[in-house]
Amino acid sequence: MSDPFVVVGGDAAGLSAASKCARESDRDVVVFERGRWVSYAHCGTPYYVKAEVDDLLSLTSLSPDEIDERGIDLRRDHEVTGIDVDAGTVTVRSRSREFEQPYGDLLIATGATADAPFEGTDLEGAFTLHHMDSAAAMRAFLEEPGTVDPASVGDGFADEALVARHAERDPPERAVIVGGGYVGVELAEAFSAWDLDVHLFQRGERLLKPFGDAVGETVADELRERGVTLHLDTPVERLRGTDDGELAAVVCGNEELETPLAAVGVGVRPASDLAAEAGIDLGASGAVAVDEYGETAAESVYAAGDCAEDAHAVTGDQAWVPLGLTANRAGRAVGATVAGDPTPVGTVAGTAVVKAFEQECGRAGILDHDDARETGFEPVSETITAGSRSGYYPGNADTTVTLCADRGSGRLLGGSVVGTDRAAVRIDTVSTALEAGMTVGEVERLDLAYAPPFSPVWDPVLVAAKVLNGTLDEE
Repeated sequence: MSDPFVVVGGDAAGLSAASKCARESDRDVVVFERGRWVSYAHCGTPYYVKAEVDDLLSLTSLSPDEIDERGIDLRRDHEVTGIDVDAGTVTVRSRSREFEQPYGDLLIATGATADAPFEGTDLEGAFTLHHMDSAAAMRAFLEEPGTVDPASVGDGFADEALVARHAERDPPERAVIVGGGYVGVELAEAFSAWDLDVHLFQRGERLLKPFGDAVGETVADELRERGVTLHLDTPVERLRGTDDGELAAVVCGNEELETPLAAVGVGVRPASDLAAEAGIDLGASGAVAVDEYGETAAESVYAAGDCAEDAHAVTGDQAWVPLGLTANRAGRAVGATVAGDPTPVGTVAGTAVVKAFEQECGRAGILDHDDARETGFEPVSETITAGSRSGYYPGNADTTVTLCADRGSGRLLGGSVVGTDRAAVRIDTVSTALEAGMTVGEVERLDLAYAPPFSPVWDPVLVAAKVLNGTLDEE
């Protein structure tokens, strides 16, 4: 056919779009992936490192054979190096040749790349854990020498040389984590499961900053109780290596902490260079700017997933929220659109959950008061602690909820939840309310389910809404 749908990137957004288009139309669908891994769950890698998940391949949703069965022309080890929007072609480089591929519609789904803001992240024993090969090598390093067969890890998808080098080394006794975000907190739990001396360095004063103070303080206490040494308000300047290129120490000012293993999780940035070099507009975040259907300023060129912006449910402004559901949903919508059924990619509320040992954490919307003021709101917040179930029922545990609202309108702006008894899923109530543009009073009047094994009569989210609504009424 003369109008193939070409996709750059073979993970969440890219393959969701390719699958939807192939299912709903008779167009040729071609997916170029520069690496070997496709359709994998990056969010599951800390649990593979922990050995809670034993098979790395189980983190993939679709195999190459299954993708082929869907009628998708998947080409791994093919890197798209350029886009010519005037000619309607992309330049592709494989291991053996370089060629031009025409497209009728193009989706840029290049994802995000891990930040490496200081020297030494390329040392052996230093990882960003932003791809499956890092997870494979890190897990091999934790195992006893001779127990890992590199050829069996990932059924041939993994970088066997990288895995082999780490599988031959003696397991570390200490692990350092740089960054107190999602990955850092999850890896603290993973490394602790291997009985390592775990140290976590965080540039700021709080862990999980987007989740707010209540969550950050609770998680910090949990990590300390589990034996993790926290170095808060302590920026890492560089990683020092040995003459053999292996990690030796983490350097902070005039002090060093020796370690053969470090995981750097200080954030990610959108992989939007390919789009920018083609003259395609980027948003203020540095991610690709798109309309409500995921289309860029270039005709017939779309972007979705971690490389693209989306409209925020609370502010209506464009925002960059690199999360799994956002990528899958936007990709599916683009696939439907190019198949002939125009479908909006939807809005995002920044809803996220994370587990820190036994603490379950959730957040959605806008919690930071400075962020709220920058978008024109006058924020008011309240934090409460209530039981997760009826007080007399076994398993009841404290659940802390923070809600933030706009003083003038009473509109809910955001919220967070933390606790040990099914706390994280309660954030879905907050997220739904944000998507619906509800006021705090309307949230307070929600008819949420009650039975002693599941919730008290007043769910903790309702208690928080009741308290915050009372504060708003006092003004």
